[in-house]
Amino acid sequence: MTKRVALVTGGTGGIGTSICKQLADDGYQVIAGYYSGGNHEKAQKWQETMAAEGYDIPVAFGNITEWESCESCIEGIRRDFGSIDILVNNGGITRDSTLRKMNKDQWVDVINTDLTSVFYMTRMVVNDMLTKGFGRIINISSVNGEKGQFGQANYSAAKAGMHGFTKAVAQEVASKGVTVNTISPGYIATAMIMEVPEEIRDTIRKGIPVGRFGKPEDIARVVSFLAHEDSSFITGANISANGGQHMH
Repeated sequence: MTKRVALVTGGTGGIGTSICKQLADDGYQVIAGYYSGGNHEKAQKWQETMAAEGYDIPVAFGNITEWESCESCIEGIRRDFGSIDILVNNGGITRDSTLRKMNKDQWVDVINTDLTSVFYMTRMVVNDMLTKGFGRIINISSVNGEKGQFGQANYSAAKAGMHGFTKAVAQEVASKGVTVNTISPGYIATAMIMEVPEEIRDTIRKGIPVGRFGKPEDIARVVSFLAHEDSSFITGANISANGGQHMH
């Protein structure tokens, strides 16, 4: 049987790497999407690191904020591997600032990268999924899209919008074997979090009932579950993976 094809945007980042490895372990043909400001060498080094760990994961370049770049990325994958069965919209950025100091670029950059990109990528794969009668669209949101966060009006709005998008599209494609779901991680121990001063990290950790930061693998396992064929009755859902930090 031909392997199902999975594309993970932001696939070379902390959470993205764990998602790619988990889906590869699950038997999918995984492609890691990357942009990294056009740093192709960084992506090549990531590939080499993955190969040293036993993972043969191709990379696909694309600026997820640009329609034409997304289109080129998807067309290249379709040509080399076939149509995409599983799309994980994981790429994103932060540009934190209080609203009274936030400039236009900080707003637009985050909305385009974290929300508009989800429309672009999903729009470009959904018709193939509908034709096949199978598809999994998994959107990586954030606990701060659920509860809001001081200094993150742009990020919180984008991540909340992502789940609104999920619920609407889920209704459109449910009868055709395509599911659309959101995962909202809490604080995950990626390099970005570990660079925060220790005293601040300790304060954050004390606010998490399970008493620890999440691991990228914690999110990857939820992706694995939602991507599975047997998860076909779950759609339009938001799965909170935040250690109990926010319950609703």
